[in-house]
Amino acid sequence: MRLTEIKEKMGSLERVLEHDVARKGEMRRPWKAEPKGDHVDFAPEPEDEKDLEPTPLAVTDAVYDDEADDDIADLGFAMGRMRLSDRIGGFFRPKMTEEMTASLHDENVPKNTASQGSLPPEQPFPHFTPNSSSYSKFLAPGPTYIAPSSSFFFSSGQNSASLIDFLPSKPIADRLLDQYWLAVNPLCRAVHKPSFLRRYSSFWVDVEAGIEPPGSVQAVVFAALFSGVVSMPDEAVLMQFGTTKKDLVENFQMGTETALGRANVIRTTKVETLQALVMYMIPLCRGEISRSHSALVGTALRIAECMGLHRDGSEYGFGPVETHVRRLIWYQICFLDVRTCEAQGPRPHIRADEFDTQFPLNVDDDELESANPPTVSASRWTDMTLSLIRMEGNEMCRVVWVDRPRLEKKKISLTAVLGKIENFRKTMEAKYFSFINDDIPVQHLGRQICEILYRRMHIMVLHRYHNSVTYQIPDRLRQIIINSGTEIMERGIQIDTLPILSPWAWYSSAIQQYHSALLLLMEIFAHPNRREADRIWRCLDYVFEIPPHVPKDQKGRWVMTEVRDKMGIFIASRKVMAPSSMLERIGSHSPHTASTASTASTSSPPAVGKVSRSTGDFAHGYSHIPTQHAHVASINSQGPMTTNAVERQTTVPMPPPPAQPEIDWHEWDKLFPPDVNANYLA
Repeated sequence: MRLTEIKEKMGSLERVLEHDVARKGEMRRPWKAEPKGDHVDFAPEPEDEKDLEPTPLAVTDAVYDDEADDDIADLGFAMGRMRLSDRIGGFFRPKMTEEMTASLHDENVPKNTASQGSLPPEQPFPHFTPNSSSYSKFLAPGPTYIAPSSSFFFSSGQNSASLIDFLPSKPIADRLLDQYWLAVNPLCRAVHKPSFLRRYSSFWVDVEAGIEPPGSVQAVVFAALFSGVVSMPDEAVLMQFGTTKKDLVENFQMGTETALGRANVIRTTKVETLQALVMYMIPLCRGEISRSHSALVGTALRIAECMGLHRDGSEYGFGPVETHVRRLIWYQICFLDVRTCEAQGPRPHIRADEFDTQFPLNVDDDELESANPPTVSASRWTDMTLSLIRMEGNEMCRVVWVDRPRLEKKKISLTAVLGKIENFRKTMEAKYFSFINDDIPVQHLGRQICEILYRRMHIMVLHRYHNSVTYQIPDRLRQIIINSGTEIMERGIQIDTLPILSPWAWYSSAIQQYHSALLLLMEIFAHPNRREADRIWRCLDYVFEIPPHVPKDQKGRWVMTEVRDKMGIFIASRKVMAPSSMLERIGSHSPHTASTASTASTSSPPAVGKVSRSTGDFAHGYSHIPTQHAHVASINSQGPMTTNAVERQTTVPMPPPPAQPEIDWHEWDKLFPPDVNANYLA
């Protein structure tokens, strides 16, 4: 009897604990519950997958020599419409120059002898200047770069500058605020519009009465005007305000920073002041992000956590509007955390298990002030929908960031990670696509962004396996990379070029940076007859600004050579240091023979095709990769930079390369049907 009672109590306790865990999970982000596809019985692994491993030439952490030149911007270099640095796709690649050289010298790459040699005079590459001593041009920041200032963090709050020094007339401010509602607020929602408009009206009442508005109100108003200016085309600013966009941006940036300093942002407990800081950072953190942006986001994160924004406002009795605004601010910080991490590394600071702030409700702003404010999201397009799509996609990217090291440590299978992404896609499409009307520009933009976000996750997971050093990546995986990479570029180009989407094109570089173009360039350079070749080259012509009439194999070689040479100069100037274990593997790796690979592949599923080694697969292992200083030295012979950092051998420790991922092909065929992801050559 005693034993029976104990068992009943234990069973009751377990049920209570299970119910409590489930309830807490539902309170947070219900869509992030573990999908059923994660827990599968793995089938026997195909033999041709046993030696698949991520390239050891891409690591998480970056190290630099103490003698590096800090006067040189850490933004990387411009390559057409893309900006590259030593960190690509969130991974640090200190040997990128050697990788590009190996690809260019790969004997398996088809060569069209008819187009070899130099370009004829009528087919120039006007922006290509290899071997030029003018390094500052391509290392300099681009026109959209806005450097943050740290002065307002260390301000005493008694700045001598006056509000009147930066404040325009009310008609100009009203025009900029209209631009904010059109181009900024739908994408990067950080305010509740009705309550903000009341603060804006009181701001001008105080100004016209000669009373200085509170510092937090000044900051949030200037931050909105600053974002409005940044989102406008240069020509529109000149036509409407009679001054250059650069001058107007500088004016409102200084005004915002002055107001933040007066509001004592570094020690504030006011949500409105933190709101202004986040609104100030949104136009700063787009395509070109430096270490200073990353440090600024880290500071904002710590301020937000000290104010409790990582805890949901509903748990503390805040009203619907206050809770909504706190959620908006928190998830904008979450995006800035991931974006700066991608650009400068090493990994996101915010972890999903360390906050319980819920997503904002999918409702219109006016509904939150009604007599019966909604408590659940609406199944229709609202003021919040576009920003909510971005927020949910960003949090799924955070899940992938966490799963990547788990994948390398064999704590999760590749099938499970890709299954999560596929389940996320299905959830988002079921949740939003049913009421998206593509005839309405902002809703069409929402579809494009949703597609870009989930396809970027495929590249995040698979791009390190594209350069598998032992065996080639299975062709179905390669096809997913090609399909997703091409879709990312095509949809990114639509956002940049479609007239109906032009109001939001200013923010496209924060959504995607065209880095998949480099991956597809190497793929199409090795396999020029792929069925997607024409689609890929149309995208590459746009991204790298190449004349479309130039022969494909020739312009591919030109682009890769230019990337290699510019990357060599940048890495030399930054004095990048590679881990000693990476250097050892480059010199001593001994790959399996082709016959071994052929034998192993006999037990693979029939749908998994085997193609010739691509340039990125390094068919001969690492031993054939040339040293970097050979071609960098030839470039630097006309310039002041040296290659000491490149030639210097270091002893930075790096863990051994992880084992290859497990793939359950039975589950795989359910997620990605073979007829969709099969390889097709022209």
